[in-house]
Amino acid sequence: MKSPSNPESTRERKPRGWLMRLVALRMPLILLLLVLAVTLLTDRVFVRPENLVNVARQISFDALIAFGMTLIIITGGIDLSVGSLVALTGVVAGLVMRSAAGWPEPACIAAGMAAAGATGLVAGAFSGGIVTRFAIPPFIATLAVMLIARGFAFILCGGQPVYELPAGLLWLGRGFVLEGMLGRVLPVAVVIMLAGFVVFHVLLARTVFGRGVVAVGSNEEAARLAGIPVRSTRFAVYLITGGLCGLVGVLHDARLMSADPKVGEAWELNVIAAVVVGGTSLFGGRGSIVGTLIGALVIGVLNNGLNLLHVEHFWQKVTLGGVILAASLLDVGLRRLDNG
Repeated sequence: MKSPSNPESTRERKPRGWLMRLVALRMPLILLLLVLAVTLLTDRVFVRPENLVNVARQISFDALIAFGMTLIIITGGIDLSVGSLVALTGVVAGLVMRSAAGWPEPACIAAGMAAAGATGLVAGAFSGGIVTRFAIPPFIATLAVMLIARGFAFILCGGQPVYELPAGLLWLGRGFVLEGMLGRVLPVAVVIMLAGFVVFHVLLARTVFGRGVVAVGSNEEAARLAGIPVRSTRFAVYLITGGLCGLVGVLHDARLMSADPKVGEAWELNVIAAVVVGGTSLFGGRGSIVGTLIGALVIGVLNNGLNLLHVEHFWQKVTLGGVILAASLLDVGLRRLDNG
């Protein structure tokens, strides 16, 4: 015999559906309101073309790493080593390119990029191996890798920046795509970031691997029973993020035309902030690359706006911390809403 329907519960579910749809649009709305506020407060300095190009270039580094971090956090993990890996891979790339100074420029740059990518992949594999093989909490494992990578970055270059990089590298860091046709509006780093966005959006939303990532973060035991290789999936997301750090290490070298072991300090905070602000749950099982890109834009616009308003660096840290806390509290609220 069917139980009678409960009209009160039906009425409760209906507004909840509206609320969830409103929540789904929260990040684009927040980004729009933030852009409008910063534009007005800076007397439209923010929307000057050169400043917008600068903001886009600045967020491209964080966003690229954040795409990989999104996969890690969806599986229920975290990676604190990304900033140090950018420094280490950048130093490795710089040393290789300097030692290959007699080679043709394209070959020299390619060798540096290959060395940086390989270093990032090895570091990511090391983190992923520790987490999956020995079941060490990701926070502890990647904290150790963060310290090791930073130490090696200083050891390899003797604590001094590496200069004398090939001149052609400058195009990657400061050049523009289709400059003769579009002008100086589309930095190379931004194009690379947008390509990464497309690849990772498809990877997470349209592939078996992406569904496995979400399943592992949602319910590891259920994913295992469904035949999903839990260990391999967790290992892969750290490997991918390590490779992205290698790419960003080279792009940062190109931006500064030097490889500095001090770069990347506290980058993990901006990266994690972009992922969390973009709606990825720190509890795992929920997130999107689209949300991460919007989160990176929010953090980038906020940082740039505070700089234009001449807000002290210390208060900028307070603001960023507040944004991360607010996003985390919203995540907890959404989980409670989902669970009824």
